[in-house]
Amino acid sequence: MNMQAPATGVQPPPPPSTIEDMRLPPVMMRDILLKTIFRKNTNTASDIATALCLPRAVTQELVDTAREQRLLEATGTLNANSGNEMGFQLTDAGKSRALDALSQSEYFGAMPVPLAVYAEQVRRQSIRNIQITRDELTRAMGHLVLPDSLLDHLGPAVSAGRSILMYGPPGNGKSSISNGIRDALGDKIYVPRAIEYAGQVITVYDPIVHSAAEAEQDDPNALRRRRTFDARYVRCERPTVITGGELTLDMLDLVYNPTARTYQAPLQFKATGGIFIVDDLGRQSEPPQSLINRWIVPLEEGKDILALQSGEKFEVPFDTLAIFSTNFHPNEIFDQAALRRIFYKIKIDGPCQADFLKIFAMVAKKKKMPLDEASLVHLIRKKYPEINNVYANYQPIFLIDQMIAICEFEGIQYQMTPELIERAWANMFVREEEIIH
Repeated sequence: MNMQAPATGVQPPPPPSTIEDMRLPPVMMRDILLKTIFRKNTNTASDIATALCLPRAVTQELVDTAREQRLLEATGTLNANSGNEMGFQLTDAGKSRALDALSQSEYFGAMPVPLAVYAEQVRRQSIRNIQITRDELTRAMGHLVLPDSLLDHLGPAVSAGRSILMYGPPGNGKSSISNGIRDALGDKIYVPRAIEYAGQVITVYDPIVHSAAEAEQDDPNALRRRRTFDARYVRCERPTVITGGELTLDMLDLVYNPTARTYQAPLQFKATGGIFIVDDLGRQSEPPQSLINRWIVPLEEGKDILALQSGEKFEVPFDTLAIFSTNFHPNEIFDQAALRRIFYKIKIDGPCQADFLKIFAMVAKKKKMPLDEASLVHLIRKKYPEINNVYANYQPIFLIDQMIAICEFEGIQYQMTPELIERAWANMFVREEEIIH
């Protein structure tokens, strides 16, 4: 099995040594063993251990127990492809039990981690354990032109690992800043493939959300393969979940699959140990106040409440840096009680003229568009007064991309002229006029 090195600074989850270390119901472990053998057609202890993501010794205990219950039997042959290991197969009673277990839940494969055990790992790798320095944050934001005063506010907010509300006019990099915060975190954590609560399996690891760190290959010359951490977890970059106008309240609940009879963790739970970004707050079908009300307990108490199909509610860790981004003034969409629950409120304004020109030059260089002084003077002195000299971070990219598109259409070299500035500017704003229907 490919192994992954421990993450620097984060204590990895120790692999279980015995069945007792698993802290799972014995019947659940037995049934997942049988279902996995049935579905994956595995027939040696090593292959079964790989499928269950368990150490060989623990797997052997499970196999021995199933043999005692006459659900598994030895085939009496050695598997030459697996180091001459003894092969195993399901008995008729074992097949019957596997089918019965599959009718109750289709889940098989990696043995789940009990919720209480995962909560211990969450504390070991808490996002609140991270301390970001000014240099680290500056490096992560290196592709952005930001005033020093903004970093003065962002730094303590990120290091605290609490909630942040970024507000201000559109097009000034609130989403880019959120991504820069994610990049500044830098280290790795361990995400369970699935967790168990009250006998129910909840899948957590999601390859769309979680970026698995590169696995460390086994040394082919090593005499013994050694697990450095519990293989029921995947070592990942700290996750980032980004939602926008599509976010609804039911997306924050457990997702039940009635066919497989298993649960999938909601978005904020998948973001545990990382960042949950709600972009464009105020554009959702749900009122912003309702969304924030849903977050009050998690933000204040560091725990969330989820519910099973039966209606049973239970607590899960909420260890997430929640970032809310909106183009509205906070007083327009929240009451004061809701605003108190958000620990940091940071206004993201448009750039000053000097920073705007810096951004313009950086974008032009990146896109191989030569700068032209006369065109820049025309832009600053003729065009921006039309909009009261209100600059936005998105405008340089927009204008330069427009000029590039015109040059390519006209079949001319990339160039910047007052005329091209005028043509590009015309596409940046819609002229106020009455449309007759």
